[in-house]
Amino acid sequence: MNRRRNRVGRVLANGGVLVVVAIMLLPVLYMLTMSLRTPTDIAQAPLGLPLDPAWENYARALPAMNYAQAILNSVIITVAVAALTALLGSMAAFPIVMRAGWWTRIMIMVVALGMATPNFVVITPIYVIFRDLGLLNTYPGIILAYAALNLPLAIFFYIGFMSTIPRELLESARLDRCNDWQVFWRIVRPLLGPATATLSLFVMLFVWNDLTYPLLLLTDPAKQTVTISVYRFVGNQNVLPDQLFPAAVLGSLPLLVLFLIFQRRIVAGVTAGAGK
Repeated sequence: MNRRRNRVGRVLANGGVLVVVAIMLLPVLYMLTMSLRTPTDIAQAPLGLPLDPAWENYARALPAMNYAQAILNSVIITVAVAALTALLGSMAAFPIVMRAGWWTRIMIMVVALGMATPNFVVITPIYVIFRDLGLLNTYPGIILAYAALNLPLAIFFYIGFMSTIPRELLESARLDRCNDWQVFWRIVRPLLGPATATLSLFVMLFVWNDLTYPLLLLTDPAKQTVTISVYRFVGNQNVLPDQLFPAAVLGSLPLLVLFLIFQRRIVAGVTAGAGK
């Protein structure tokens, strides 16, 4: 009886996993098939397959979206935001963990408030401040905006990770006459690799896929990101499927390549973060 129940349980669990995977892959497969079809073909059979693949869709999408420049802009912004967020987040979390007291509780409440604040509340003040400071249409401007948005997440992330570091390890460093900065930089920072990898993954996904802030802060075509270059094919009254879907595939391709190259480290980082 128990064996039968276990078998039924495994079948239900595996079936649930297959359903979830199918739901996740369905939009991707739809995008891939649509990217290889012509507008006439799509109009005649919206859910059909690309029996005669229109590879020329990709050839037209590449120059239309200024692909190389858009990818370069996204890479610069994404990598800089991930590095800056990790550095500032870890430095901010260190005194909160090491000097626990009444003020740290206040700091944690402030950070939590930052995480709970909706984006539409802060987006207008950010635009006005950056306009007055001359940071619109600049890499430093949008990098600072994204870093500020992701800092609450990073601080919480590092607080959880640093709390698991044995205090004896830190005390032994202090016995060797290390000050707070030396303890952080020489002892704590090298231990943050898995947490930093996991955090960077989340930050990079958010920055790469975001459309709102580049639309608002980067109106110069030479500095626009790949998401904006894809969004160009969405009109007010219509959509250009033979250009939109190839552009979407090309825009997501770097993230896919990055994941395939670093999949082991990413999975190890996510697993370590979950374990903490």
